[in-house]
Amino acid sequence: MQQKKGLLIIALALMAALAACAPAAAGGSPAAGEASPQISVVGVGQVYVTPDFATINVGVRSQADSVAEALEQNNAQSNAIKDTLMAQGVDEQDIQTASFNVYPQSDYDFQGIITRTYFSVENNVFVTVRDLGQLGATLDAVAKSGANNIYGISFDVQDKSEAQSITRELAVASARKQAQELAEAAGVQLGEIVSISTYSSYPMPYYDYGMGLGGGAASYTEAVPIASGQMQITSEVNMVFTIK
Repeated sequence: MQQKKGLLIIALALMAALAACAPAAAGGSPAAGEASPQISVVGVGQVYVTPDFATINVGVRSQADSVAEALEQNNAQSNAIKDTLMAQGVDEQDIQTASFNVYPQSDYDFQGIITRTYFSVENNVFVTVRDLGQLGATLDAVAKSGANNIYGISFDVQDKSEAQSITRELAVASARKQAQELAEAAGVQLGEIVSISTYSSYPMPYYDYGMGLGGGAASYTEAVPIASGQMQITSEVNMVFTIK
């Protein structure tokens, strides 16, 4: 009987010791499931590049009393524009149909009575110009050859890979610098990288060069002045570090 009492006392003593140790262990490190302290920063890297090609939307709009006549006029103008573009050094593969529309229209008098019904045909092509030195002359030539709608010009860079690599390196360096400065200001030590994600953007300059129906550009005597400017390529990096 005395032996059983002794064993019971020892067991109770061990349970009490374990219970006393448990809070101390919990206070020394984060409990399971708890996030460790972290620093999260966003770094940005930017470079400027010079565009090496441009795209333009060139259109022909024709009107006639019948669909057949409107189509005939439009086809003649469209072929003239295509020939002009190729004469300016644009590859045939860089001329692509963007849209083709045929629709009826009506004119009305002041009383709302139809005075004329006719048809419009629109044929727009998407053109890539790779010789930017010829861009102004090309615009002038297609306008003179019959293009009566030019919707705009956008510039781009064929190969952005090198610029992207540079912006990502700059963004990572920026993020690391910010994280280190924050850690020093807070009086803590920066730890390992927990996660990293990136995002890149390529805004393009856009210049609106528009003409209405009528082909008024035939009076131009000089090539249209075009400035391609520079493109800004940006990368953002989101980095999360642990705190030691």
